[in-house]
Parts: sequence; C-alpha cells; structure tokens
Amino acid sequence: MGEILLVSITGDQGINKGTGRPLIPEELRAENLAALDFVDWVHIEHRPTAQELLEEVRPDVYVKGREYEHNSDPRFRREREAVERHGGRVVFSSGDVVFSSTALINAMEQSVDPFHQRLTQLMGTTELQGAELFSLLGRVRGKRVVVVGETILDTYVLCDRPDVAGESPVMTLRPLENRHYDGGAAIIARHAASLGARPILITALDDSEQSRAFRARMVADGVEVRSILSRTSMPEKQRFLVGAQKVMKLDLVEPYVLDESEHDLLLRLASDAARSGGGCDAAIVADFGLGLMTPATLGRMCRGLRPHVGTLSGDVSGRRSSLSSMRSMDLLCPSESEAREAFRLHSEGLPMVTWRLLEETASRAAIVTMGPEGLIAFDRLARPGDTGEGWANRLKAEHVPSMTPYAVDPLGCGDALLTMATLSLAAGGSLLASAFLGACAASCQAQRIGNVPISATDVRQTVVRVHNAHLTYATPEVIHSPARAALRAS
Repeated sequence: MGEILLVSITGDQGINKGTGRPLIPEELRAENLAALDFVDWVHIEHRPTAQELLEEVRPDVYVKGREYEHNSDPRFRREREAVERHGGRVVFSSGDVVFSSTALINAMEQSVDPFHQRLTQLMGTTELQGAELFSLLGRVRGKRVVVVGETILDTYVLCDRPDVAGESPVMTLRPLENRHYDGGAAIIARHAASLGARPILITALDDSEQSRAFRARMVADGVEVRSILSRTSMPEKQRFLVGAQKVMKLDLVEPYVLDESEHDLLLRLASDAARSGGGCDAAIVADFGLGLMTPATLGRMCRGLRPHVGTLSGDVSGRRSSLSSMRSMDLLCPSESEAREAFRLHSEGLPMVTWRLLEETASRAAIVTMGPEGLIAFDRLARPGDTGEGWANRLKAEHVPSMTPYAVDPLGCGDALLTMATLSLAAGGSLLASAFLGACAASCQAQRIGNVPISATDVRQTVVRVHNAHLTYATPEVIHSPARAALRAS
C-alpha cells in the first residue's frame, strides 16, 4: 500500500491496565518490529492517541485493525479526520487474529505450574532480593580458594550429519572441527577466577608440552597451579556432536596410579596452599573417579584442609568416585543419583538419603541437584552426634527450580553450581542464597556449548532476568519493592 512503512506502538506509560502491564516492555516490542525487513521505521508513541503523530507525518495510508471498522470511539474519529484532512485514507486490515495481552495474562494467572509459583515465592524472601544478592556477589571478590582434583581435557568433535556405513549398519561421522575445553577441577578453578576469587589449583600433570600449555593458560586466567608429577598423560574425554546433539562419547583415560609418597605429596601441596597467608576462605575437593585420590586419601585430604579453611565443600563425578569418604564438609553438592548410589538407597525418599549422607560424613549441608527439576538445599537443624526424633525433624529443605527449561549442554552445570555456592557461603551468604546463585551459575552454563568460565556479570544478568520476569505479576508487593528498584537501577 506504500513505499515506506512506519509502525507506531503505544508506550508503556500509556498502558494503564494494572500490575505487570504491559506484559512486553516497549523496547522489546519496538526491537521485534524493527527486526522485520519490511518495517522501515518504528515509533514509540507516548501521547494518548496517534492524532498528533498523524498531523506531523501526514501518511498516504493509515492502517488500523478490522476491529476499528465499526468503532465510534471519538479518539479514533479524530485520528481518521487528521488523516483524511491531509489527503490520506484509512484502511482496515490485519484483524483476522487479535493478539490480546490481557487474554495471555489471564491464562497465565490460571496456570498451576508449581515451578513458577515456587520462583514467585522465592523472589519474596529478603535474602533473595536483588540488592542482597548483588552485595553477596561483590563480597566474593578476593576470596582465596584451594581447588583439589583431576584436570581433564574435554574435547568436542563437531561432525557433519551422520550416515550409515556401506559395509555394515553402523553410524558414520565426519569430523569438521575440534574444540578443547578445560574440565574437571580446572574448570572449577577457572570459574572461581572469573567470579573474582583467587584460586590455587592442586592437581597432577605430566611433563609434556600439553601440560605446559595448560599451566600457562591457567596462569593467564588468574589461577595458580601447584601439581605433582604424573606418569600418565592428561585424561581426555571426547564428545562427538552433530549440531548441538551429542551422539557418542569416547574416554581416552588412563587412571592415575599413585604410590604412597605421591599421595603424601598431594596432601602436603593442598595443606600448604590452605595454610599460606594465614588460611584460605574456602576449599573445594572434587573427585572425578580417575584415581588421583583413593577413598583413604580423600578422607585424609578433607581432614587436612578442615582446620585451615573457612568453607570446605566437595562433589564427585563418575562411578569410581567416593562421596562417602568426604568428611566434615560444610557443603556437599551431589546429584540425586550420586547420593543414592553412594549408599545404595534407590527407593527411599530423598530427605532420608540426604540425612544419611550428612550423618555418615558428619557434614553440615547438601545441595542435591535433580536435572530439569532444579535442586534442593538441605540444611541440618542438629549438630553431628545429637540424638533427636529422626531426619524428618532435623533437616530444613528449600527447593530452587531450574531456571533453564531446555539445556543446550548440561556438561559442567554441577561444577558451576559447586563453585558459585561455595564462594557464596565463604562470603557469608545463607545456604538458600548460595543455592540460588549456584542455580543461576548452572543456568548460565547450561546455555553454552562446552565448559566456559562463568563470570559475576553472567550471574548478575541471570538474577535480573529472574527478578524482572513477569512470573511475579500477581504479587505487587514484590514487584514494587525497593529491591526491585535496585535491580532496575543496576
């Protein structure tokens, strides 16, 4: 109908339909329209009607929805008169489907999604307000943390679409590109450095060009590396991807075989790092089941670090890891399957399994991850050795839903959560606040391919996204709270 298309939208301040309106803010509405090739200009109109704009632009054609064709509203009548007075014409179109924000909001209000309801409830707690979480993130900077565990090279082999081999019905892959990521304890240390902490990585490295390049890379990222000399090369785990879909995993892993003197050296390196400078704020022990730490060594490691660190945390990965050997921990971060497997409790309730874990290890708290269902933070209400009425009255549990409905790549989410939660506890945060920030870090990781360090900025952006989501439109006391204003200002 013309050569230039100008689309006018009503500004946010002109939409007075209640709390949480408009559902989509003016900037996003304008950007989405401007992204369409056939839209030349987008104008955000802050005046009550388009009459003044029409007087200024004097369009040849003014298009309105069909719902206005028989509309006697005096505001629209004045708009029509302004167009026709300057020789233009009014056309009624685009009215076959009416997109109603009001109908969408009403449908959301009737939603019984428990995850959304739980997030809304969490956003109302004082310790999860934006200003409180940002302050906690700020206090992480400069914390000294020791990270102990195996260094793993995660290789992603990006392949062309699979085919079927001619000689037999087996899948054929054609590699296009290899991407290498630091994994295992190395990515935990890199997360810590990216979040502003000062990590020391205690690991095993061989005398190879690959290990020297790894050490230089870690130092460049702000990670101090102290290692024992290994007789085996760096473990590598290859994952073959077609698009974003993993189709095969290949473990190029030769387990570590350490003698007693090498175990002693590993323990001494970790203890010296923890004691240096008058003690560390935190220590993270990660057992990936590759033989660097036997169950006995793992127990000695925890006992040796305990007197010299403020917050001691740990996690495991792999069937040969030993969760039950971690002792006197402030925080354990297993998945539900890892916690159940550690004690062969596959049918019991998760609170009972977690109580058994905390009792057996004499630990204070656990964050148990459950994949797309989020996590549950369990805190002891009784000291180790106390007698009481059983686990049901001695555990406090807080569920934090997953903030990522679809994970692009779940690899490394647990490492990001463990690092963020540990540093939050070391900075004086509550278990709930630490679990929430850990969930934010895991959400960031889940949206990326491969192990990429999570920064404080990434976590802050996730906090803002969750707080600003219109999941909370039904609770105006949350939306208009001072902490919400602080989030907007940030």
